[in-house]
Amino acid sequence: MPTTYAIPNGSTAFAATTYTGNSGTIDTTYNFQPDMVWYKCRSDGATYHYIFDTNRGANNAIYPNLTSTENSEFSTLNTQSFITNGSRIVYNGGDHLNKSGRTYVNWSWKANGAAVTNTAGILTSQVSANTTAGFSVCTYTAPSSSQANSFGHGLGVAPSMVIAKNRSSGTGGLGWAVYHSSLGANQYLSLNSTAAASTSSGYWGSGMTSSVVGLPTCASSTGVDNCTGNMVAYCWTAIPGYSAFGSYTGNGSTDGPFVFTNMRPRFILIKRTDTAGFDWILQDTSRSTYNSADSVLNPNSSAAEQNGGGYNLDVLSNGFKLRNSGGQTNASGGSYVYACFAECPMKFANAR
Repeated sequence: MPTTYAIPNGSTAFAATTYTGNSGTIDTTYNFQPDMVWYKCRSDGATYHYIFDTNRGANNAIYPNLTSTENSEFSTLNTQSFITNGSRIVYNGGDHLNKSGRTYVNWSWKANGAAVTNTAGILTSQVSANTTAGFSVCTYTAPSSSQANSFGHGLGVAPSMVIAKNRSSGTGGLGWAVYHSSLGANQYLSLNSTAAASTSSGYWGSGMTSSVVGLPTCASSTGVDNCTGNMVAYCWTAIPGYSAFGSYTGNGSTDGPFVFTNMRPRFILIKRTDTAGFDWILQDTSRSTYNSADSVLNPNSSAAEQNGGGYNLDVLSNGFKLRNSGGQTNASGGSYVYACFAECPMKFANAR
């Protein structure tokens, strides 16, 4: 009997889409109205990564490769909006998201529309949660008092990965803090840097539960909330056949390790955790349409898309296999974490 998956078709919750700018109005379309969209220009460096979400407002930009505060004046250069089956960029003179002739990509996730108040944690949060797809957008205000903290995420099960940012403070702290279940509550990564995983006892407070994300006491100088300000957190949990979060050890060979994900990944995010100086590696099958996949963007960098043998991997019907011997994704003995999302679950997927 065929396996039944939580999501019959992942394209109703996630999309990776490429487009070419036209210096006018451009729509990217998928099978849902998104609640979070992440953009990057592929063909030109010195252009930021941009994230927009429905909790903060469709035109408020925040930048994964920077520690900068939220930018509410994005509309002076472009306007971004969520439409029924996609997202829209209207060009007003800026060059980052819709300049004629430049190539772009966006990655989009569906939460649950307008946020609702969640009081599960010590801190009240505003949450848009898609429990079927295992994704939520959460906003909350960091406290000014020294206490153990937490906020509700709305997923109903413990998150596998959390990416959090202080929207109103661009100085001090980490910038973007990343929790990954393979690292646990005492370790964290920084999305905007090449740092290895850092260890700090209780960094994620008492840890992740089915209802809350744990946070450190405000007195912690390295705390993700930096003790004050407005916060945003993107939370995911693994859904069999649609999303996968885990770790692997490199072997330094072009016949690299196979990573089982239970579906054909559309989006693959990899980070080396044991040694500093290595980028976040983001690949997807909208940019690399055949194996071996080698088109890479780095969430921690404004650099243009890179292509080459140092990043090769094969995207398969049930996972991915490393096809390079480079330290970015496959150093001998190197430790790596990953996050993957599919547009179709395993039973519909074909190898390329």
